[in-house]
Amino acid sequence: MAKEPEEKKKETAKNYHVAKRADGKWQVKFAGGEKAIKLFATQAEAIAYAKKLAENQDGSISIHKKDGKLRKQKY
Repeated sequence: MAKEPEEKKKETAKNYHVAKRADGKWQVKFAGGEKAIKLFATQAEAIAYAKKLAENQDGSISIHKKDGKLRKQKY
């Protein structure tokens, strides 16, 4: 009997990124995604939205500082 590979059984966790755009707005993006899911005026609003997405999708969020460096990962 053939066994299914272990990799197929594991689902990759969804990771959302909160980062500042060149136009000054804060965006929530799916890791590796091209487009922003939603834009916000403040980082706090973006983090709150990303937390809800991560909770619903059993995922995590990575928060970036204004300069683009990671502030906090796996929030």
